[in-house]
Amino acid sequence: MKHSTDHLLVTHVGSLPRPPGLVDVVVAREKGQAYDSAAYEALLARSVADVVARQAALGIDIVDDGEYGKPGFMTYVNERLGGFAPASTMRGLPWEGSRESLAFPEFYTPSSRPQGGGKAAGYVHLECVGPITYQGHALLARDLANFRKALAAVQVTEAFVPAISPANVEDWQTNRYYRTDEDYLYAIAEALRVEYLAIVEAGFLLQVDDPLLATYYCMHPEADLAACRKWADQRVEALNHALRGIPEDRIRYHTCYSINMGPRVHDMELKDIVDIILKIRAGSYSFEAGNPRHDHEWKVWKTVKVPAGKILIPGVISHSTILVEHPELIADRLLHFADAVGRENVIAGADCGFGSFATSTPEVMLPIVWAKFAAMVEGARIASKQLWGRA
Repeated sequence: MKHSTDHLLVTHVGSLPRPPGLVDVVVAREKGQAYDSAAYEALLARSVADVVARQAALGIDIVDDGEYGKPGFMTYVNERLGGFAPASTMRGLPWEGSRESLAFPEFYTPSSRPQGGGKAAGYVHLECVGPITYQGHALLARDLANFRKALAAVQVTEAFVPAISPANVEDWQTNRYYRTDEDYLYAIAEALRVEYLAIVEAGFLLQVDDPLLATYYCMHPEADLAACRKWADQRVEALNHALRGIPEDRIRYHTCYSINMGPRVHDMELKDIVDIILKIRAGSYSFEAGNPRHDHEWKVWKTVKVPAGKILIPGVISHSTILVEHPELIADRLLHFADAVGRENVIAGADCGFGSFATSTPEVMLPIVWAKFAAMVEGARIASKQLWGRA
């Protein structure tokens, strides 16, 4: 994993809004409708090549494939994990019953929300009915092959592949088979380990996506802070179990507060979970720092001792607003982090992904995402000039 040696490197979190053609096929697949699989595979390969080339052309140093081969950053496991079946009961909407929805019911009523919708809901839950296995080898191999081919045509510093954390699968899919929650969690961890190892063995950086670690507090108003910290600590132990033996400098870890373009007054504060995050076996940590609820939290890193060699990837652009951040604001944010932990230990990133579910209308449209990325690259250039004395 590269450090920022002569300029601040730039990356992002992973998921990007898909082009319309890809969305149409994902919708058809979710509805069980017929589609031309050969045409889809060709379109997917072209789309990955295009999105990788666009990232490189903008000046993003550490790129991914936009997660274009997945129906969602979370729901892709529906196809890759065995032991699950369609859920026998319907689940509520993601924010239903959260601290946020209880405080602002007018906003979180589906009919009153200013965003959402799309061609399909995209929130497909299953339940565990048997031993969990990994069965996504062919789909993963396809995605890695498409990504590798796209990378051959561009010049970038590194490439990463996101994969979901065990805790998020545990929360997303109901357990009907394992005797205890711990047995269930560790069975998921063992299955996902297959994917983690394959990504690293293929030569890519593994990014573990774990939005629930920071979001759990907001989603569970029945639990106080101490209970949420205990829950998080146990999930980090399971994640580290899944990551055992994988070199830490091949692992990026990402947590956030999910896609919630709402008031956000009940987000867990960084100071209340940062020590737990730093227990994770990873070489870098990606987190929200670019929206108004967390912009001030760079100060936390002035008091927290970051282990030697670890990298911070603060979000300096936000997924929770369509406003495009000014490059000078982005530069200021990066300079704060460089001052706190050292310029070589900072990489510019985003708060979260911008296309978490392929079939849901993205909160931030793709042209605006590219504008945000361009601003981030320019902001990193401005900050780099101050930190190294050259552009």
